[in-house]
Amino acid sequence: MNIQEYENYHENRPLVAEDFHFDTYLCSIPLDFSSVPLHWHDELELIYIKKGMGTVSVDFVDYDVSAGDLVLVFPGSLHEIKQVKDFSFEYENIMIGPDILESAKDDPCMAKYISPILDGRIRVPAIVRKDLENYKELITPIDNCDNIRRTMPEGFELYLKGQMFLFFYGLYSTYKKEPASSSEKKSFLRVKQILKYVELHYSEHLTIKTVADVLNLSESHFMKFFKDTMGVSFIDYLKDYRLKMAARMLRVSDDPILHIAEDVGFDNLSYFNRSFKSKYGETPSKYRKR
Repeated sequence: MNIQEYENYHENRPLVAEDFHFDTYLCSIPLDFSSVPLHWHDELELIYIKKGMGTVSVDFVDYDVSAGDLVLVFPGSLHEIKQVKDFSFEYENIMIGPDILESAKDDPCMAKYISPILDGRIRVPAIVRKDLENYKELITPIDNCDNIRRTMPEGFELYLKGQMFLFFYGLYSTYKKEPASSSEKKSFLRVKQILKYVELHYSEHLTIKTVADVLNLSESHFMKFFKDTMGVSFIDYLKDYRLKMAARMLRVSDDPILHIAEDVGFDNLSYFNRSFKSKYGETPSKYRKR
């Protein structure tokens, strides 16, 4: 699966309101998709585990999750969702636009309490587990939001907004006010630049030097940084991304395999076929037929 497919999955779900950015999606892995790739966005995302078990990674830290856990993904955080072995799990994906929490241009609550949590000036753990002392205080506003969304009576937006203020009060009251280090923030920014660059230019002739120059790094520094941060070399990451995009094209288009290989950045059909079979266990033609 690639991030475009995941975004399309969300886009096909009904919104609460076009101008009120509080939307929820029930998702199942592997029923809906096998995994959610590494990505980020400007919304606050809450991943509320309903059944089963899986893994959610936030800023390169893996969290094993099970029913009742709530994962907090703040704006700009890199995150992905993965299946554990053959286990399945269901979760509610809650997407919240920070703008619904802001009451006025110079809102003191936003400036003093909410913004510092959203942008990392106040460090909040990425996961709320059932054994947390005030778990109920934090999870109750989320459950209340779920309940009112079943009927959405007139004025429900006020209720949702009020519950989110209670949720942030719980976060602010619970956790130590420890900011993220500047080096951590710089590393995450670099990774996001790289991922976005690959997303936009994967079909082109990309070299280590090309991407290193974008980041104003030497080639050796860039290769070490990427391997240390992502756990794989940049070349392996780029090849894997291209193969995922090729798999998507094979499913949704009738283009010749040669054209698809070229469109995702492979200039050698034999190498593309070998790489594809190594990743997916079958040739591109067999994959398409299946």
